[in-house]
Amino acid sequence: MADKLDVKRVSLSLVYATAIVSVVCALLLIVFPLGSMRLLGSIFHGLDISKIAVTVTFGGAILGTVVAIILAFIVGGLYAVIYNKIRG
Repeated sequence: MADKLDVKRVSLSLVYATAIVSVVCALLLIVFPLGSMRLLGSIFHGLDISKIAVTVTFGGAILGTVVAIILAFIVGGLYAVIYNKIRG
């Protein structure tokens, strides 16, 4: 049926979006650590991120991106399956 979502395409779309956001976020944290923490504090309405922040390493950024990609693939697939079931 034309109204159904393609599970693989939805999953991969979320993977690409997640990878882009994760890499940009990691780069911002590496290049502008204080500014990035202030921005996150603003997004989370004044939460002091510096109390829980750690230094971002290249390896940590890669690991975080890989984990986020795996989760995005699972969530994207789950979303498409649930949508298709509800849609009928």
